[in-house]
Parts: sequence; C-alpha cells; structure tokens
Amino acid sequence: MSHLTVEQRYTIEVMKSNGYKQKDIAKAIGKDRSVVSRELKRNCDRRSGEYRHDLAQRKYHERQREKPKSIRFTPGVQRAVEELLRQDYSPEQVVGTLRKRDEKTVSTERIYQYVWADKKRGGTLHAHLRSQGKRYRKRGSAKDNRGVIKNRVGIEHRPEVVEKRDRFGDLEIDLIIGKNHSQAILTINDRASGMLRMRKVGSKQADVVSKAVVEELADWEPYIRTITSDNGKEFACHELIAEKLNIRYFFARPYHSWERGSNENLNGLIRQYFKKSTDFTKITHEMVKQVETKLNKRPRKRFDYENPIFVMNRLLFNQKLHL
Repeated sequence: MSHLTVEQRYTIEVMKSNGYKQKDIAKAIGKDRSVVSRELKRNCDRRSGEYRHDLAQRKYHERQREKPKSIRFTPGVQRAVEELLRQDYSPEQVVGTLRKRDEKTVSTERIYQYVWADKKRGGTLHAHLRSQGKRYRKRGSAKDNRGVIKNRVGIEHRPEVVEKRDRFGDLEIDLIIGKNHSQAILTINDRASGMLRMRKVGSKQADVVSKAVVEELADWEPYIRTITSDNGKEFACHELIAEKLNIRYFFARPYHSWERGSNENLNGLIRQYFKKSTDFTKITHEMVKQVETKLNKRPRKRFDYENPIFVMNRLLFNQKLHL
C-alpha cells in the first residue's frame, strides 16, 4: 500500500466533493490512480458513502495500531535499508521512507549500527553518509572586500509572507566554488518546497551569473515572486535579473548566512557529491543535473518524508485553486 499523508487525504476530499475524476485526483497528489481507488473503497463512510479526510486518517491509524510492534532486522528489511542507503538517503530518511510505504523497518540507531558494522567488515555503506562530522565552512565566512552593490535592497524590506514558506516562488540563490576558484555551480532553491535547480557556470563574473540565473529559471518565470542572495559581487547584476524575471530581488545581511538557511543546507548536501577539492572544469552539465534530480527525489523530514517534487506540485495545484 502507498501511504497517504493528511494533506493528500484532504486534497482527495476537496477534489472528490467538487466532482473531479480519480485520475485527476491521482495526478494532483502524485500517486497512481489505483492508490486513490483503493483509498476511496477502504475509507469512505459506510452509511453516507462520503469521503472525509479526518475519518480516513483515523481508520488508517486504527489499522496501524493493530500491527505487531516488534520488527526484526531480517534479510528482507536489510535489503530495503541498503537499497535506500546506496541512494544516499540518511538513516533517518530511510526509516521515514519505509514507514511511508508501510514497509517494515528498524530504528535509525539500529541502521547506524548496521552501517558501522558493515564498515568494519570492509563494506562501503558508510561512504553514502554525509560528511562524517566535518563542517563545511561557507566561502565568505571570513570578511572580504566585496564592496558595495549598487541599488541593493536589504532583506528587511522583503514581504513578511516570504517567511511563512507556504507558497511556491520565493527563491534563494548562491554559488558553490570549485577548486582554484576557476568555475562554479549556481544553486537555486524554493523556500517552500525545497525544489532545487543547479547549473554549471564558467566564471563568477556578475554578467555570466545573471545570464545563467535567467536562463535556468525560464520555465519557472510565471511562478517566481522573490529572489534572495548573499552580498557577493557575482550578484551585482541583480537589477537585470529582477527585470528579466519580473520579480523583486533582496540581499541578506552580510555574514548572516542563517537568513538563507535552506540554501545553506542544500549546498552542504551538494558538497557530498562535489567536494571542495573538486576541479569543476572536469564536471559536466549532465553530472550537475544528475545530482539535482537525486536531491529533488530525496524525501525530507520537514515534509513528512515527501520529496520536493511532490511538495512543489501540491503547492502549485493549491495556488491554482485559489486564483
């Protein structure tokens, strides 16, 4: 069975009551049509035939309580855990994903124990975990002579709605610099959904970066509201970006990296694949896009282990309903 979240069940209720077909509902919640059909058969009210998301969720939890609690780390569970670990899921993401699928799993701590036991045997599972306790020091964490960006608008002027993270289109952008500062990777993320866009750029020159931003976001242009970046000189052409995309552009306070926390965290995830010692001249566009796809398909704890692609589609669907 493919587990549904409360939000997905609410979407089913709203769309069913408005006469949408099962195939349309399935597309909206990112599930197969058979999942919607099974959900309606199992969880509709027996007397009225109506579907209510709260009743469906209650029935689901009742069935969960009836399941046996003790789970052994059987070969079958080990295979499922290893499959996700080798996709670079963290042990916490492994547990959350398997529970989402209603599959058997063990605790996060037990998976860590399994990984380190595998390492002692000469295995490679540990290589798929994030940097083992090493901290990535953000470029610019030490003061530099960046100068003043012309017509800069500070984050203090950014609309408060951006902080709520409940709409798609409020973006954060940054650059990840390669070995010898020769080339870079442009990273763009949506604050609400966590959706990531990545693009290799040939230099840190502001005109090169601004052109890359506009080209990379061409298909998102109808949905973009704001962009926030740090104060690097590479973003000096912010007015051109704002004009081309018809958005508002803001700058975080200098040395306040937490004001772009989502982007900082994603950059850390990307460094799992492209280390600081990586020569970016040897990285291809295809390699960058492979990492982008992998991270967008990876479940996130803050989304109840849904992935950014699903969350983005849900946000856009809800925004269209309220137009």
